[in-house]
Formats: sequence, structure tokens, C-alpha cells
Amino acid sequence: MNPKKRAITAAVIGTALGAGGLAFVAMPASAGDKPSLPQVSAEDLVQSVLKANPGAFDGTVKVSNDLGLPNLGNAIPGGSALNIDSAHIFSDGAGKSRLAVVQGVNQETVVHDGTTVWDYSSKNNTATKVTIPDEVAKQKGAGSEKTPDPTTAATDLLAKVRESSNVAVDGTATVADRPAYELVLTPKPAERTLLREIRVAVDSQTRMPLRVQVLANGTTSPALELAFSQIEFKAQPADLFTFSAPKGAKVTEKTPTVDQKTKDLAEQAQEATKLYGDGWDTVVTGKVPADALNAKPQSGERQGRNSDPKALLSRIAKPVSGAWGSGYLLTTKVGSAVLTDDGRFAAGAVPEQVLYEALGQK
Repeated sequence: MNPKKRAITAAVIGTALGAGGLAFVAMPASAGDKPSLPQVSAEDLVQSVLKANPGAFDGTVKVSNDLGLPNLGNAIPGGSALNIDSAHIFSDGAGKSRLAVVQGVNQETVVHDGTTVWDYSSKNNTATKVTIPDEVAKQKGAGSEKTPDPTTAATDLLAKVRESSNVAVDGTATVADRPAYELVLTPKPAERTLLREIRVAVDSQTRMPLRVQVLANGTTSPALELAFSQIEFKAQPADLFTFSAPKGAKVTEKTPTVDQKTKDLAEQAQEATKLYGDGWDTVVTGKVPADALNAKPQSGERQGRNSDPKALLSRIAKPVSGAWGSGYLLTTKVGSAVLTDDGRFAAGAVPEQVLYEALGQK
């Protein structure tokens, strides 16, 4: 798929699932005993989560969703991430990590040793070695963006919506055989959102989030859930954070460069992307190349609906129009997105009318 079509499909699916990346947050919870724990205020619990430093651990993460997305197959780059069966995460507590993601019979392994990131796929026996530039390696969490853990999801969400939420502690739960507090965030009355609440199960000892659930309006079970099914807090063997490509694997080496052109492109992208509103009803707006909607399959590219952006959009979204223009609307249980015919987009965990208002802003 050529870059323009990747841009348009990423704009549709990557932002349609909710403001601030809510798509990567959550799934249906398993029943467990409700342990007896000392009382704690909601604010103290939030602060302890934001300051938590649980150290080294290894754990298995289960992912499930009931977003109501259409069957996309392989049409959307990255869409397969929603079909992950499980992920095993290892962390040394100091920036090194190992992630093994299982999808059916295939496994993807990502190893981050602080200066290098290896990404290996068993499906096609290929590996990519990325050397992280010094100025990037010094940044907290650099190179670890592929790690789908409840801790990252929960802390990101708390930072984004706590000021526009009513926050409470709603009893306790047992998650991954560990006692936890149930922290619940609900939108304040003025917030216009499709979401009813976000629930975070916080480990009573380490204050590390063990489970995140997102519930939409009109539903009784989570539309999204990300949860540890097993976790152990202990020192990890150093060899877990090194990687050697299997025999016969095709290896590609990359060293990202941060030159002036790259910086200029990043600044242009940042200027083109704006936020309308804040908190739960934040809408992300931006622009993709206007002619991307009219892109045709290039030589050697498979013909069919999945290689034609307009055909894909007509299959998974509905045509809409208004004072802001015309385009396509994609809806899920936790969010919606509009992509206009002239390449503008708006997305958030909000009703479609809020998107139209955002598109109408100058």
C-alpha cells in the first residue's frame, strides 16, 4: 500500500477509536474476590498511581474488545492490533523491556535494550534492528511505544481526563491474583462523550494499574479492556533484553536521523493537527493529502476494494455532509471519526455532531 493510502486509512482507524488513543485502553474483566483493603481517598490513589515505580516485573496481558468495528480484514494498517490474543511483557524497571505478542500461530517479539530496538516477526522470519539516536534514547520511554500494558494506558488516561472527571474509589477487586482498588472516572455533566466511565484496577501494594476498562453509554460490559492475567514483581534475567536474529531471518538495520527536514515535517504535522475541546470530549482535527482519496493501485499492487481508499471508505463508513463539507463517517461504541472529501479529518470519543462542530472551526 502506498504512503498516501496508509495516511488516509491511519487517519480513519487510528483516530476513530477515541481521543488520546482510547482504543488501546481496555477489555471485559474477569470475576474475582473482593479483598478487604484499607480505605484510601480517590485523590490519594490517583497521585500514587502517577508516582508509582513498581520496578522489574513480567506479566501476561490479555486484550479483548467489543468496539462494534466492521470486519476490516487486512485493509487497515495496524487494525490487526485489535485482534491480539495475548502479550507477555518483561521489564527490568529501568527502561529495558521485552514484548512477545501472540496473534494466532504467529508471534511478534520486540526487545528494547535502551539504545537498540529489535522487532522480529515469526510470520515471515524478518527482523528490524533500529538504533536509537542519543537525543531520543535519553527521553523517558523512548522506543517502548509498542508495549500495550495497562500501566501506560491508565497513566495516560488519568493525565488526560482527570480534571474533567468525577473520580471515586468503588471497592476492591482481585486481578492477576493480586488485591487491587477499583478507581472509577466518570465524565462531568458538561462533557459530551460516548463514554460512560473508565475503570482502573490499581495494585494495592505497588500502585501499578493492573487492568483498564472503558465502558460506553448504554452498555453494561466494557467495550475495551486491557488487563494483566498474570504478573510477578521480581528481577529479570539480563539476557531477556538482548536479541539475536534466528538463523535464516532477513535482517534490516535502521538508524533514524533527526535532520532539519525531519524536524520541519514534524512541525508542519503538529501545526496541521489541532484539538477542539478538552477532557472527554476532545476532538483531534487535521489534514491528509487531498488526492489520497483518489489514489489508484500502483503497478504490482493488488487490485480490489482494499487497495482503493474510496471503495474501502464506502464499505466501512457512511457518506455524510453539512456546512463543513462532505465526507465519510466511521463510528464505534467508544468513538467516531469523519474524513472529508478534501482530506480533513476529525475524531474523538464523541457523538458525530461534536465532530461536525470541530470541522466547522476556522
